[in-house]
Amino acid sequence: MSASAAASPLAMAAAVLPGTPQQVIDAYATLAARAETRSFGLIEDDVVVLDTETTGLSHRENELIEIAAARLRGREIVDRFDTFVKPSGLIPAEITELTSITNVDVAHAPSAEGAVAALTEFVGGAPVIAHNAAFDRGFIEAVSGGSEVSDIWIDSLALSRIALPRLSSHKLASMAELFGCASVSHRANADVEALCGVWRILLCGLDDLPLGLMRRLADMHPDVPWSYRPIFSFLAGSHPDAVFSLVSARHDILAADSSSAAGSSARIDADELPGLNLPSREEVEACFEPDGLVNRMYPGYEPRMEQVQMAAEVRDALATSSHRVIEAGTGVGKSIAYLVPFAQAAKRNNITVGIATKSNNLADQLMYHELPRLAREIEGGLTYCALKGYDHYPCLRKLERLARASEVHTTRDPADTLTAIAVIYAYACQSPAGDLDGLGIRWRSVRKADLTTSSRECARRLCPFYPDKCMVHGSRRRAARADVVVTNHSLLFRNVAADGKILPPIRHWVVDEAHSIEGEARRQWAVTVSADESRSIFERLGGARIGSLGRITRDLAASDAATLFMGLTAKATSSTQRASLAMADLFDAVRDLARSARSDSGYDTANMWIGREVRESAAWGVFAEVANTAIDALDEASKNLASLVETVAEEKPELVADVADGQRRLKELHDGLKLVVEGTNDRYVYSCQVNRRIKAGGESLSAERLDIGEALAENWLPEMHTAIFASATMTVSGSFDHFTHAVGLDRLGRESFQTLHLDSSYDFERNMAVVVAGDIPDPRNRAAYLDALENLLVDVHVAMGGSTLTLFTNRRDMEELFDRVSPRLSKGGLALDCQKKNTSAKILRDRFLSDETSSLFALKAFWEGFDAAGDTLRCVVIPKLPFSSPTDPLSCERGVREDRAWARYSLPEAVLEVKQAAGRLIRTSTDAGVLVLADSRLVTKGYGKKFLSSLPAAYQRIESSQVGRYLELWRASHR
Repeated sequence: MSASAAASPLAMAAAVLPGTPQQVIDAYATLAARAETRSFGLIEDDVVVLDTETTGLSHRENELIEIAAARLRGREIVDRFDTFVKPSGLIPAEITELTSITNVDVAHAPSAEGAVAALTEFVGGAPVIAHNAAFDRGFIEAVSGGSEVSDIWIDSLALSRIALPRLSSHKLASMAELFGCASVSHRANADVEALCGVWRILLCGLDDLPLGLMRRLADMHPDVPWSYRPIFSFLAGSHPDAVFSLVSARHDILAADSSSAAGSSARIDADELPGLNLPSREEVEACFEPDGLVNRMYPGYEPRMEQVQMAAEVRDALATSSHRVIEAGTGVGKSIAYLVPFAQAAKRNNITVGIATKSNNLADQLMYHELPRLAREIEGGLTYCALKGYDHYPCLRKLERLARASEVHTTRDPADTLTAIAVIYAYACQSPAGDLDGLGIRWRSVRKADLTTSSRECARRLCPFYPDKCMVHGSRRRAARADVVVTNHSLLFRNVAADGKILPPIRHWVVDEAHSIEGEARRQWAVTVSADESRSIFERLGGARIGSLGRITRDLAASDAATLFMGLTAKATSSTQRASLAMADLFDAVRDLARSARSDSGYDTANMWIGREVRESAAWGVFAEVANTAIDALDEASKNLASLVETVAEEKPELVADVADGQRRLKELHDGLKLVVEGTNDRYVYSCQVNRRIKAGGESLSAERLDIGEALAENWLPEMHTAIFASATMTVSGSFDHFTHAVGLDRLGRESFQTLHLDSSYDFERNMAVVVAGDIPDPRNRAAYLDALENLLVDVHVAMGGSTLTLFTNRRDMEELFDRVSPRLSKGGLALDCQKKNTSAKILRDRFLSDETSSLFALKAFWEGFDAAGDTLRCVVIPKLPFSSPTDPLSCERGVREDRAWARYSLPEAVLEVKQAAGRLIRTSTDAGVLVLADSRLVTKGYGKKFLSSLPAAYQRIESSQVGRYLELWRASHR
């Protein structure tokens, strides 16, 4: 546990998050030395540090194989405990490889019950410290008598996020190496030794947090049992009179921030420039030569013709203020191809350029890998930042309110909410800017709405942190001073809807992963009136004694103008309650309306198109009467709340923020409901949704933009100088027409944009096979269809040895075939998972990626954005082409407005989905895999050629009974 090997300030700077102030880095760098001499009295007088090794991750399915512990008094280990544990079965080979614990080691070890009994005697009821304590505690307490080990378990992982919020990794191995503690080796005794050293580092880190914060944390919600409270309370005793102010802490950390993004001036709006100063095409191409910029970023880089061609094309688009649609196959390296010319444009012209991605994976790749390398090598450096939606950032006003609230609202352990509060406080005190995504908060247990805000909910000038000290608006101000802003599609389109009030005035964009932007824009611009949202609004507004109306009533009671205020408050409260009842009646009427329509299948959620036939029905007449009553009630309540807010804000503006938010949201409900009920705006398609699994709740009414391309051509593209749309899947049978219509480029005129297809640098013809099982029966003959598909799926999984992802278009087929196929595969030792209702997609992904022989039946979430390189994924099976449902409201509306709507929209959309699914197979130059298409329409219908000609490799038609044999031969030739 010597501090001699602790990280230097330079090494510490590399171990913290980008943008960490130097004073925080310096403090972290001295922690190990200070921990050598610092004394923490009672809280370190008698504690036990513990770690376990197990046969797997689930205490319900796996078992203990080793338990190690050490008793700490001060800086000394005074006693140790270490024992193997004999499991009921054999230790999996991968666990032996990871831990070096063999079946011989545990052959004569005590049983789990015996080992835990000995541990209980060793611990003697002392507090237990473990890294990710829920894991170790789960395994210990799953054993009979395990709950007697200790009542106090302290999770050093969560505590490290409070003590050292700016570390980029809180893994035990990372912290042990960083602070010069003992090494971690995936053995319990070594991990215990490391944690003994890290424990004192964490105590020093907590003690470094702003004065008074420990007391604030120790005193909040005293009725909630919280294992960290005694630690915070003890540390608070060092400064008993200190008073914590988050406003002051934010001021101090911002003053300490010397990052170039904060200190530089705001960028120029490119609209103010006559043109861009850009490198020549030859200069851009030179960046990709052996001694060029990209080679300095990635030593050993080998130029790729397609990548250089794309970079030059992006440069030309910038030079001519025109747009590009670029389909760049896997392996082209498109992100570097657009980053180089875009970064040079930003630097040379003092403008901000934007990159919008769909997935977090790509955004993280840009922010943590490619942009840092580019910033290091480009002349003059490069400033960049990520910008996310409001709900990704902590609302400091709400944080303060929740810390002081009388109770915590959660359906799970309220201690998780207290831990979240502590983590955010510490993070806000050491972070000039940042978001919640990497803080490890257990959002399943913590209500995110209690700690975040939205654009319409934000109190802005009524908030003490606005604008600079606010982490939401602060991030936007920093973005306005950055060369490159990375954001996501959803925020880009929300900015369009907000008339550009969310993002800086960026006129040059790369929209990567652009194949999905039409759907994302439609989601972001949808007007939705939902039962859940309505209920939340009225719960927050409350009444005379509860909610924001109850609070303002109490706060105004002692005012000099109490009589006036009380009258306005009473009027607003009564009209709000009437509106609440009217909206409850409305959603009952929505459910009745949905019952009157023909069923669109056995799905849990009914999605009913509100077309002319529905609007002319008797059921609609009944519904409309209830809806108009709700519209009137919302209008009255909104006006009365607005009057209250306007009057009180003149004298006591700090009291009205929450009521003002409720008023804005009621106005939005009113406008949205009126839009759907009237149905006169022909730019929208109207629908209602009902969750059939429950008797009440989950109802909604929606209005979605029908033609996204029209909206983009009117509201966004004219303000853009250059938009680069890039993806690996954009063309249908070699044509960009579907995409350019979807995003509105065809409305601008052909001279305003160009398209470019770049082949993948990977050898798809060698490494990928496409098999069409053309004799599978028509799905309408359900019995024969399922029988044939069952046999085909079994043959495919056996031939490929697992590692197969089967992508279904409907749950009914998936679950029935899973019940048939899984038992047959298990007899051969092959594991099969299924994306059943309420199953976590993340858990399924992690399980699939961790076992090269496992396979998965999955739905929509896995059709794209699922990366599994190497032997983890060897085969993708698509049983049925992914056409949209004929009862889908968008398809129905298009069908009545346009001839051949199916061929113009549904067909190309399905082709692109199949291309996306095929793209799961080949993610690196060494990947190899097979795409099996089991829909006979590919060879019996004329449109089948559209699918097959769009795939990156030629197909072979094989009888379903021979597919297994073909795959065996193919796999043998590719080993």
